[in-house]
Amino acid sequence: MGSLPFEGDFEKFSRGASARLDGEDYRYFEDKVVEGFLDKLRAGIDLPNYPQFRDMNEMFMCSIQGVERVKSMYVETEPLSVSAEDARIPEVEAIRRHASEIAEEAGSPFRVKLCVTGPHTLSCLFLYRHGDLFLSLGRVLSRIVEESIFKEKHGRVAMLALDEPTFGAFDDPLIDYGTEGRENLRKAWENIFHSAKSAGVVTVIHLHSTSNRLFWEVESLDVVESHVDDFLYRSRQTKRLLEDTDKFLKASVCQTSFDTLIKIALESSPKPTRTTSIEEEIGGVWRRIKRGEVDPTVYIESSEVMMKRLSKVVETFDPERVPYAGPECGLMGFPTYRSAVECLRRVASVVSFFRQNQPR
Repeated sequence: MGSLPFEGDFEKFSRGASARLDGEDYRYFEDKVVEGFLDKLRAGIDLPNYPQFRDMNEMFMCSIQGVERVKSMYVETEPLSVSAEDARIPEVEAIRRHASEIAEEAGSPFRVKLCVTGPHTLSCLFLYRHGDLFLSLGRVLSRIVEESIFKEKHGRVAMLALDEPTFGAFDDPLIDYGTEGRENLRKAWENIFHSAKSAGVVTVIHLHSTSNRLFWEVESLDVVESHVDDFLYRSRQTKRLLEDTDKFLKASVCQTSFDTLIKIALESSPKPTRTTSIEEEIGGVWRRIKRGEVDPTVYIESSEVMMKRLSKVVETFDPERVPYAGPECGLMGFPTYRSAVECLRRVASVVSFFRQNQPR
């Protein structure tokens, strides 16, 4: 959810992520993370996620002990665990180590959003999935959350977002109603969120589909978010469920699939006769962007579109139930780092304007 396109030597950056706070590679990694975090603050983001340049699945799997890689999948070789040292997310540790410098530039103590890939999504990387796997991954991820949360003079972790893009995206018999796996996933989520709430951190679940309602049953979950076109933001039942479970919404105000953004622009432009498929046209735009012939920022949704979307969500669910707003997902799929930061700047500007003009 906090992902950005990487510009630079990614192999060096990856080596630095596991370099144990020492050496040239680690300094390169640390500089990139801190600069990325500062760019989010400069863009106007109030509660920035740590910059996520690495793959959201692999960055957590590489910390877990008791697994072995078999081609592109993992198998359990012993009970899953994680050491205290490996449990600390390197990106968050880099921000913590430079907290005073970040706060000095920001002009005040800062807040960080911690994003962790969820147990359902990580379970999909295993060759043999079973219901108990959710509990094992939940215990490991709880440890990662506990070790990564910090609260210091210059900054603190204020939010935990659990990223579960696979949940509800396919028919998973492990979480059918009445199964042990379904209850185990609920318990795993509860365990992870409880670790954060015990430290005074707001808890969020990030979903790509909300058709499966299991997440509503998690007591330690505060905020729900999904993609802009999800039924969550249109359903009358959402308002009742928010009130019944005392949960809140994050309004997703802009689309982040760049292919979708290009497609919308192409389909809305006047063109009497289409001689090629829309997919071919999208590919042509990407080629022109890569050659530097097109500025990718022209495809980012306008402030007017974002404002309309935000206003609709707040109007539908009431301001007190929509305390947060932001992009629908991470921005790693954007063509350039600059275009991703511009998207964040535009979102922050819209939210700030909306907030200032809300009737009190």
